[in-house]
Amino acid sequence: MKLGERVIAGLALALLVLMSAIVVQVVCSAFDVNPIASFASDLAVVGQAITLNSLLDLQWHLLVIAGLLPAGIVWLQDSHVRVDFIYQGRADVTRARINLAGNLIFAAPFLALALPASWDFTQRAWTSDEGSRHGGLNDLWLIKAVLPLGLAFLAGAIAIETFRLFRAAR
Repeated sequence: MKLGERVIAGLALALLVLMSAIVVQVVCSAFDVNPIASFASDLAVVGQAITLNSLLDLQWHLLVIAGLLPAGIVWLQDSHVRVDFIYQGRADVTRARINLAGNLIFAAPFLALALPASWDFTQRAWTSDEGSRHGGLNDLWLIKAVLPLGLAFLAGAIAIETFRLFRAAR
């Protein structure tokens, strides 16, 4: 199994965990069970208890992971959303030039701004030991670290595609 396929399989598992967290949260909320589990000492990420807010935070975190991390793979597989009507019916060289222009005009500047900002965002969460204010998950820097990681994967995928497009555009 290729690395990309393993990543996709892992993200599919994350979606199953996400759905399970939703079901557990709904059932516990219906039966007014909160906290769901308590611990004598702090555990990583969850602190001293798993609460309804912890499950809600977990849902958002898993959604972010499943949505952002595969972006680079989706880009490399040419499965991302695009405006195909612009180059529909055109020659391969013209399509490559249009895609190359899109990468250089839109994707590169966006990533040049977003990557440093996302890194600063994560560092602030790390240095302030940011956690949920309402009994949710602790260590929010973990999920915030997915942003620069996912953007870095996407930047790598776009760089690879841009090199391919340079060759195809000639």
